[in-house]
Amino acid sequence: MELNQLTIHELQEKIKAGETTSTEIVQAVFRRIDAVEKDVHAYILLTREKALEGAAHADEEIKKGNIKTLTGIPIALKDLLCTKGVTTTCASHILHNYVPPYDATVVEKLRDAGAVFTGKTNMDEFAMGSSTETSYFGITKNPWDLERIPGGSSGGSAAAVVADECIASIGSDTGGSIRQPAALCGVVGMKPTYGRVSRYGLVAFASSLDQIGPFTKDVEDCAIMMNILAGYDPRESTSVPVDVPDYRQFLSRGIGGWKVGIPKEYFIEGIDAEVKDAIQQTIKVIEGMGAKCIEVSLPHTEYCLAVYYIIAPAEASSNLARYDGVKYGFRSLDGRDLMEMYKKSRSAGFGAEVKRRIMLGTYVLSSGYYDAYYKKASQVRALIKQDFDEAFKQCDVLLTPTTPTPAFKIGEKTDDPLQMYLSDIFTISTNLAGIPGMVVPCGFTRAGLPVGVQFLAGHFEEGKLIQIAAAYEKNANLGKRRPKL
Repeated sequence: MELNQLTIHELQEKIKAGETTSTEIVQAVFRRIDAVEKDVHAYILLTREKALEGAAHADEEIKKGNIKTLTGIPIALKDLLCTKGVTTTCASHILHNYVPPYDATVVEKLRDAGAVFTGKTNMDEFAMGSSTETSYFGITKNPWDLERIPGGSSGGSAAAVVADECIASIGSDTGGSIRQPAALCGVVGMKPTYGRVSRYGLVAFASSLDQIGPFTKDVEDCAIMMNILAGYDPRESTSVPVDVPDYRQFLSRGIGGWKVGIPKEYFIEGIDAEVKDAIQQTIKVIEGMGAKCIEVSLPHTEYCLAVYYIIAPAEASSNLARYDGVKYGFRSLDGRDLMEMYKKSRSAGFGAEVKRRIMLGTYVLSSGYYDAYYKKASQVRALIKQDFDEAFKQCDVLLTPTTPTPAFKIGEKTDDPLQMYLSDIFTISTNLAGIPGMVVPCGFTRAGLPVGVQFLAGHFEEGKLIQIAAAYEKNANLGKRRPKL
């Protein structure tokens, strides 16, 4: 097996045993990138020279016996995380030339843990999308079928992991943007509790919903990454000062005696039959491990989509007001005065989906409509959170589908925004409630497309998610399939 196909923990063992070096690992990753990136387009920017320099430094540290958790491990970063001296574009024309003067907190933490960065991954523009088709830099393709989408908005990060173009990657999740591509690409994805991972240096889409999390090749790697990413950050106002456990301690615990809730509202008409079958098989495996699956209700689920598409665009319209062509990023040279420069810069700088959400958000925040839309949505959001609080009184975790269908064809839904928005119907409630969610592969369709199961837990209970995911992974016997790239 090639080095780039291995997991973090497998590479750690090889490095400690002197069987490989960071330079060899990084070179293996870039050989793979050279071979498949022209087809997949997982990256916006590659940082090959910096990665090789970082690998050489890691090898020097390894010789001295200074081996940290991620020493010499190649990690890819979603291109909305600020990286000092390296372009951060959010896959948008308006930021195509923006070079941040500082690192995001998660970038600092990964670098301090010894990670080597391979580059910045492709995404939907400003994380607005479910398919990575809205990127200014072109579409990312699903490595399992290059005619299909990888999911979004973190599609590049998910595709890079499953295509072995990195060992692990970082994404962000505002309404399912880690979990949905994890399911469609067949990798592990974690959306932590809101406030568990610092958002300092994350270019915001919707500030009350965004959360940073990892994509990995297995559950143990997810635990390793969460040990690094989680923790309080005094620079970030929504970061919560709660203790962080060692997530690896949850890997070997079983789930005997657990109650696993199955929300009846998540098994709706229109869900793909093969997705439903894969979830039903997952439930059988979970029950075979000694857990009891019980039906629960989340009665306000039907309002989640409407609530999300009021709150998220409203916050986006506020957050994106700063991109006006004045301080940084793209500026139109055609404006005859200040107002015209604003209009032309934003018109040319933003793509269609971003403009759609800015206009929708501005409308629901406007005088005369704020109470009818944004205030009402915020009230229903509180009820959605209450639903989860009540459900977790009855069970340890929830088990749900992640997406209603497997990966769809590129271009299939681009002309129908409402159909595209429905791709996140099973994931957005998690962000509205601020709870953690995790996706692990649970099977394949007859066409060979991955299906993922979603586990949800109470606030700051990522350990429970890792516990059930690790137990399921060991007992599911799914084998190790790889895309035929």
